[in-house]
Amino acid sequence: MTRHFLRDDDLTPEEQAEVLALAATMKADQFGHRPLEGPRTVALVFDRPTLRTQVSFAAGIAELGGHPMTVDGGLAAMGKREGVEDVARVLGRQASAIVWRTAHQSDVEIMAERSGVPVVNALTDEFHPCQLLADLQTVQEHKGRLAGLRVAFVGDGACNMGNSWVLAGAMAGMQVSVGAPEGYWPDADVVARAREIGSGTGGSVELTHDPVEAVTAADVVVTDSWVSMGREEESQDRLRVFPPYGITSELLGHAADDAIVMHCLPAYRGKEIAEEVLEGPQSVVWDEAENRRHAQKAILMWLLERS
Repeated sequence: MTRHFLRDDDLTPEEQAEVLALAATMKADQFGHRPLEGPRTVALVFDRPTLRTQVSFAAGIAELGGHPMTVDGGLAAMGKREGVEDVARVLGRQASAIVWRTAHQSDVEIMAERSGVPVVNALTDEFHPCQLLADLQTVQEHKGRLAGLRVAFVGDGACNMGNSWVLAGAMAGMQVSVGAPEGYWPDADVVARAREIGSGTGGSVELTHDPVEAVTAADVVVTDSWVSMGREEESQDRLRVFPPYGITSELLGHAADDAIVMHCLPAYRGKEIAEEVLEGPQSVVWDEAENRRHAQKAILMWLLERS
């Protein structure tokens, strides 16, 4: 059976821990694992703007001994020039795995159904599971554990990062508190699934409209852009409701004294996060950005070995 990584709960909690352990091993020995020697090709398909995703996958695939084949989603015009079903069968004949950064979760699901090779979701509007592996790796490095830690996600909880944090955090046994304005909580079905998972791991999900309540005693404080890709037309409305949820030094003062601050980037200083917080001693965003490479190497190797 071909394994895919399309949303965070495509792994079991035990498998998530296994991938994170592999990521730590691969970070310690960056050139010691060569499952793509040959080189085997991994298709990198981008329909959305990208920096960290493209460079971390390209560098990681090269370190695994493989060839990163970048496919311009605009030129391919999937869904317009030809359907995702047909593209999947073409790419599956050319590549050992497919990584796709696009808008719709349903499209990566079709790609997985039809390609015959592992497919990795490099971001959709609904989920950002590769980022969460990197985030969890970063937390583990700085805190020494995941289970039992309190995480506050503050801002637009309805974005892909909000959905992925409640799922992946609950899987890791963390207490995830989302502080977001009315109408901006994570998807209700995702929250229900996260709570179901948490019942077996000790993880939990709390939702609040109060940013101070969300952040109080948190070990990890997380935010993301208030205006996600594809939501630009909502920017004025969003900028009116989100300012109380910006991570300022004052808000961070309610977290644990040794709390770390995370942001998947790009960051808009002075909006969702203050300059002094992003560049301050509690920020681990640059470790987080580096760990995309190591976590993604781990998930690729893990999927290929099990497919």
